[in-house]
Amino acid sequence: MRFEGSPHYVATADLKLAVNAAITLQRPLLVKGEPGTGKTLLAEEVAKSLNLPLLQWHIKSTTKAQQGLYEYDAVSRLRDSQMAGLDGGERVKNIHNYIVKGVLWQAFTAEQPVALLIDEIDKADIEFPNDLLRELDRMEFWCYETRELIRARHRPLVFITSNNEKELPDAFLRRCFFHYIRFPEPDTLEHIVRVHFPKLKGDLLAAAMKTFYEVRQLPGLKKKPSTSELLDWLRLLLAEDIGATELQPEGQPMGIPPLVGALLKNEQDTTLFERLVFMQNRNR
Repeated sequence: MRFEGSPHYVATADLKLAVNAAITLQRPLLVKGEPGTGKTLLAEEVAKSLNLPLLQWHIKSTTKAQQGLYEYDAVSRLRDSQMAGLDGGERVKNIHNYIVKGVLWQAFTAEQPVALLIDEIDKADIEFPNDLLRELDRMEFWCYETRELIRARHRPLVFITSNNEKELPDAFLRRCFFHYIRFPEPDTLEHIVRVHFPKLKGDLLAAAMKTFYEVRQLPGLKKKPSTSELLDWLRLLLAEDIGATELQPEGQPMGIPPLVGALLKNEQDTTLFERLVFMQNRNR
């Protein structure tokens, strides 16, 4: 298997190299980068490109590693045992009826190779990645309730994303191939926009890109707008039929861009930008 890119996802040469390195090494690909740079979408597009089913495990602050393996529904079994007189208790006798298979169990026992996305692993507590070390390394785990060893039929292609909210343990990092998705260069960003909006007029694209970079490069921003915010903003500009002259009016003082709420996501950044606009116009 080799990932050569996707018509719907602009992957740089170093990103494609990282995906193929993880495939060759048979190690999880740990992808970091700013929110909105396409980490989750990468797994989806690689899976489509390689014709692999994709299983997704979206991590929350309350997620435990055991949930990815399996959960034993003891409450349901107790309830069924109390009503066993109705059907002879045949269901209760088979403990497999109360094992809820997690995404790792599903990936390990799949009939064909699959891609597995463990999304935003840094949201969980610090012990979460440590608890998955053995399973991801040896591709097997023990189910105590059924007393069976669940071993992977095929090694899944594992993608792990992180927004760098927490540091990950060194032992976990050692088992991964790491890639950081940098914010795209202007040429790459323009290519990404063209993939999503092939009929976008050149003057609107140029004006939108100029405005976007002015906002993004503002010093002191708490949350810089990312690629996904730019695409959302362009979609709104097209929906509202806002042209290039409204974004960058010639000879007019700098103003607040229309629909700036798609780019700036908190009041601190909006206030900062408004102050910058005021100061620049006062100094004209």
